[in-house]
Amino acid sequence: MLTLSHVSKSFGNHKIIQDLSFSVKEHAIYGFIGQNGAGKTTTMKMILGLLKADGGEITVHGETVHYGQNKTNQYIGYLPDVPEFYGFLTPAEYLTLCGEITGMEKREIKPRVQEMIRLVGLEDANRRIHGFSRGMKQRLGIAQALLNHPKLLICDEPTSALDPAGRKEILDVLMAVREYTTILFSTHILSDVERICDEIALLHEGKLAWNGTLEEVKHMRKGSGFCVEVCREKDVALIRERFPEGRQNGTTEFVYEGKTEEDMSEMMRFCLEQGIFLQRIEMIEPTLENLFMEVVGR
Repeated sequence: MLTLSHVSKSFGNHKIIQDLSFSVKEHAIYGFIGQNGAGKTTTMKMILGLLKADGGEITVHGETVHYGQNKTNQYIGYLPDVPEFYGFLTPAEYLTLCGEITGMEKREIKPRVQEMIRLVGLEDANRRIHGFSRGMKQRLGIAQALLNHPKLLICDEPTSALDPAGRKEILDVLMAVREYTTILFSTHILSDVERICDEIALLHEGKLAWNGTLEEVKHMRKGSGFCVEVCREKDVALIRERFPEGRQNGTTEFVYEGKTEEDMSEMMRFCLEQGIFLQRIEMIEPTLENLFMEVVGR
């Protein structure tokens, strides 16, 4: 549905995007993550034809994107990070206006508006938009972006300023609409990515640091260490003396961060030799946050 091939973009001598290539499959939710200033919004503006790429090619639904021409935008719905509305309108009035502006047939507008209002859960919010919460505005923004049946929905940090309840509402809506469209989901909230995304790309300093499914990304590292829990408190001193670099977590548990499977095997051999009874020993699976922090160097 979306392909970027060797795309680059600079502002003066500052390189924002460098040789960026990735593709998004149809009906996928593609997590596009990175620090603030990594180039995510610049990339999305190039996809929309609002910024001119210095090099490379972008295609949407098999058609090449050209700067200043919005032919490919007929396939795209866009939700900016802070959507703006005419506050004196109701949701139905605003969406009707959007339908008229985009050239939808009049007979199609009313049922489509009602369908979108139900989809985003605003059927009981028939009042002026200026009184809406941030979460309600984000949901209305999704309804507007989906109004003309886009094949690609681009969401620029839709959950960044919402409380947990508001974030859950938006993520639930995105999960529901994947049946009808493909979603490019830009965010820096990694837990949201882990919850709904099929594939992930990390943009760092204008370059693609890694991409793939969540499972593939996590398998880039064998593990982030291991934890061990002994059955008897009298064995704690033996563990602490032989492996002092561990962090004691509670009475009988130790956590060894950054350790390998070989280190865990050494721990198991030691416990066997010393007659230490183990309650539990297991590798700590790498988290998306761990991987992210490694890439950005923190």
